[in-house]
Amino acid sequence: MVAPALLHAALWIGLPVVAAVFLAFTSYDVLSAPKFVGLDNFRDMFGDAVFRKSILNTVVYTFFTVPFGMALGLLLALGLNAGLRARGVFRTAIFLPQVTATVAIALVWLWIYNPRNGLFTTLLSIFGVESPAWLASTTWAMPSVILVGIWQGIGMKMLIYLAALQNLPKELYEAASVDGASKVRQFLSLTLPLLKPATFFVLITSMITAFQSFDQIYILTDGGPANSTTMMTYEIYKSAFREFRVGYACAQSLVLFVLLMAFTLVNRRMMGGTRGQA
Repeated sequence: MVAPALLHAALWIGLPVVAAVFLAFTSYDVLSAPKFVGLDNFRDMFGDAVFRKSILNTVVYTFFTVPFGMALGLLLALGLNAGLRARGVFRTAIFLPQVTATVAIALVWLWIYNPRNGLFTTLLSIFGVESPAWLASTTWAMPSVILVGIWQGIGMKMLIYLAALQNLPKELYEAASVDGASKVRQFLSLTLPLLKPATFFVLITSMITAFQSFDQIYILTDGGPANSTTMMTYEIYKSAFREFRVGYACAQSLVLFVLLMAFTLVNRRMMGGTRGQA
């Protein structure tokens, strides 16, 4: 019964992963046969100031988009779970950016960030504040990209938290109310611990999404200005499809995989497993 799925995974996931690991230790430009170079790709990579900068940018982007997005998603889920009127409309509106093409979203935000006639420029001009060059400034480019990442990812986080909240046992809250526990106490002692499995899932998927961020960087900033918004995935793209250094790009991809695996294991250890406790 699982053979078709296993065959699909082996062909389209397993083989490419094995090929990428092999190519990471070769010099390969698509046109000629791979040439084994050992650890040269990794030496070049960690000696590359731009790639080191991309690692730092990716960590910074993840550090801000993931926790802020999770907090906002949880707050929205709590509001929608509280019997808000027309919550179906709000839920659809909040989730809509998640299913909208990232390129389309990035184009909309390009207009919002336009320093001449964009939405932010117009709003700031009402208060007599001059709008900065949001995407052309090394100071404002990364915060601008982070804002887009938070906004786009809230919908999925909200939906997962909302589904988890609706499945929490109501009898525990009734017992807590009888014992005189306040709403704040119920949230801290019941809701948060019971949401631990959902929180772990949201955390890991959000981190993976943040580390793989590419589309909005490509459209909004092209990694600039001065590499202030270049990400690991963007550097992998440039190495493979602009410079045709496929072996080098595979080595970069392997480093990205190792970082994601390490962060996943650390988060699992910090959360003490995924089983919620009341």
